[in-house]
Amino acid sequence: MVYIACDHGGLELKAAVIKMLKARGEAVTDLGTDSDKSVDYPDYGFAVAEKVAAESGSAGIVICKTGVGMSIAANKVKGVRCALCFTPEMGRLCREHNNANVLALGAGNTDIPAALDIVEAFLTTEFAGGRHANRVGKIVNYEEQHG
Repeated sequence: MVYIACDHGGLELKAAVIKMLKARGEAVTDLGTDSDKSVDYPDYGFAVAEKVAAESGSAGIVICKTGVGMSIAANKVKGVRCALCFTPEMGRLCREHNNANVLALGAGNTDIPAALDIVEAFLTTEFAGGRHANRVGKIVNYEEQHG
């Protein structure tokens, strides 16, 4: 399952990503917003992150104007590793090296074709494990001890 949400600044990009995900045969749950009226991005970042944290094997995509606010909000949820990505290489590496489970995109700084390539890289890359597992384990342990 891929959970997706945006604030008012990410509607067009969210629609394009959902279209692409459905064409790939992905199960998608849209958690909003559906309006261009101003909303509070943390509400939508938290909603996606909570779903991903609760459902093993799921992924999330959050979109706002820059991607920064959504990534900050999503990363406050225990069990979430959200990465703000601007290139397909970042989309691939955040999965391969960091086992990211939520992708943040900035609608104001990433055009639709580039964003779709980033999403593709994010969703088709597996976590490499190995030396990266130890590093991610340190993050998880820290979160457990201090979260």
